[in-house]
Amino acid sequence: MIPLGPAWILVTVSVWTFGSVEALPRKDFKVLYPPINSNEAVDCHCDQCDYALWFRTVPGGSKVEFLGRCNNADRVTGPFAENKRFKFSRKGLSFELRIINVTAEDTGIYSCILGDNKVKNEMFWPGALLLPGVSPPTLPPTTTTKKPVRPLPCLCIETFEGCDSQVLWPLVGVLAGLALTIFCTLYYFSRLPKKCRHNFVKKRPMS
Repeated sequence: MIPLGPAWILVTVSVWTFGSVEALPRKDFKVLYPPINSNEAVDCHCDQCDYALWFRTVPGGSKVEFLGRCNNADRVTGPFAENKRFKFSRKGLSFELRIINVTAEDTGIYSCILGDNKVKNEMFWPGALLLPGVSPPTLPPTTTTKKPVRPLPCLCIETFEGCDSQVLWPLVGVLAGLALTIFCTLYYFSRLPKKCRHNFVKKRPMS
């Protein structure tokens, strides 16, 4: 909230138009997109305030409408006090303005002046911009950066593609060693002296 004098506040509110809405800090007011014929509420937060004065800035010009005044006892006075579509009330720590069966004519900036009877101080609350029947802007999709995938160690079962240095050459070494062992064994037995098989046949005794 911004402490301001009532006269200066009304001058400030009166120069708000639809073309200058973007100049307002986004954190100072909300933008609401209620469907037509729905209910919408705007609240002004103040836990120690005694009353709230509600205003609406009409788009397309500098027209400012005073809607009504609501105190802590929910006593409502003002031009819209008897309007069944506009409900002024005290809700917890906030003053609330509820609009019943919203129409396109309800478009505008709804703001309030909050007052404290003890310190005779009034503060301005920007409130909200009401855009009935308008579709809210579509947020751009969130993009996520994929982490680089580390290559897994080569595990080859049925193919040697890409695994020449890890599987093929050790296998060739094993086969070469096995062939050398077989060759040496055969060569060793081939060098042994050959014995005639007749020397092992026992001679039959002469009868």
